[in-house]
Amino acid sequence: MYLIVEQEDVIRIPPPMLAEDIDQVIEELAREKIEGSVYSFPRNEVKDPAERKYIIVLILSLEKVDEGIIVPGDGAVYQKVRFKALAFHPELQEVVVGDVVDVLKFGAFIRFGPIDGLLHISQIMDDVIDIDLDNKRFIGRETKRSLRVKDKVMARVVALSINDANPRQSKIGLTMRQPGLGKFEWIEEMVKGEKEGKE
Repeated sequence: MYLIVEQEDVIRIPPPMLAEDIDQVIEELAREKIEGSVYSFPRNEVKDPAERKYIIVLILSLEKVDEGIIVPGDGAVYQKVRFKALAFHPELQEVVVGDVVDVLKFGAFIRFGPIDGLLHISQIMDDVIDIDLDNKRFIGRETKRSLRVKDKVMARVVALSINDANPRQSKIGLTMRQPGLGKFEWIEEMVKGEKEGKE
């Protein structure tokens, strides 16, 4: 889920950059440090530690708070900033839309938002699955349905572990073994079949 958050942080401005346009320097350094980083909700807002974290996608606004502080022996200025940002916060049981970005022997990686989730081979469909690694696809033995790189899918988050140091290395488990989930074409076939069954 995407949300707008407000947060504070401290930016280190190295001595050589102090001669430049300070507002521009602060914005540049803040984007480098903050965008793509993991932050946490206050403890009283969310009980489960796994669900306290969100990833900053984009800074929307930024302002200095008070004057910067110079640390003796360092020479850099430490400037406190307050920012408003677009954040991504995956939740357990959330239904997400994403694209297949890689197919491996054990499953497919699905990109949704700024991160990838793993769709294990056992969670793709209710069918015996054959793997065609040369063409980067999975094929259902009975249904002949295939899942390949660039397919758009709808899946549900079933496991969640956000990596603070490197959000791209987070572990997110997905499933499509549920009615209404799967490759978009499969969902369209199911809806069409239900409509025809009612007529």
